[in-house]
Amino acid sequence: MAEIADRYRRHADAFERKVAAVRPDQWANRSPCESWSARDVVSHIIFMHGVMLRPLGRELSTAPSVEDSTLGAFRCARADVEALLDTPESAHTECDTPGGRMSAEQHVDQTLTDDLVLHGWDLARATGQDDTMDADAVERIWSSISALPNELLEKMRTPEAFGPGVVVFGPEVAVSESAPLQDRLLGLIGRDPQWSSDGNP
Repeated sequence: MAEIADRYRRHADAFERKVAAVRPDQWANRSPCESWSARDVVSHIIFMHGVMLRPLGRELSTAPSVEDSTLGAFRCARADVEALLDTPESAHTECDTPGGRMSAEQHVDQTLTDDLVLHGWDLARATGQDDTMDADAVERIWSSISALPNELLEKMRTPEAFGPGVVVFGPEVAVSESAPLQDRLLGLIGRDPQWSSDGNP
């Protein structure tokens, strides 16, 4: 559906703007993702773009390394996923995913598009950028995650439960019920909304 492709593009655009705004000396900054640098956050996003292609028997196209050109590497990865979404034959192909059997475009929508939003916060927080997430995306992701069965949520909190290198959520962080929805969503997926790269709120 055009809606899925449009949503992916909107959040990929926002993530790309954050990547482009990172100064060269900031790529080694700590991120809210334990043991990950700012560059590691982008590397993970690129890796997940490849994960979206594999059920279709595809791999990411040849691209610059994240060390040589982090922005260039991301742009190449998103071009591959946009090609998938823009080709009805591939977008509508059903494939087996950790979330069950679904179309390739649904897999992108339920996994990668949300990753762009959530890891966009990680990258912004690591590099001192505006970390405000899209309000509609926050509401959509909150509704989706909070409706998951506890058993599935616990599996999502288990590193590599969905495959090598795949980390979904961390342990839940307690956040006040009166906090903004963005903060409650961050706590739900294992982020401390007050995290800062210097260790101070």
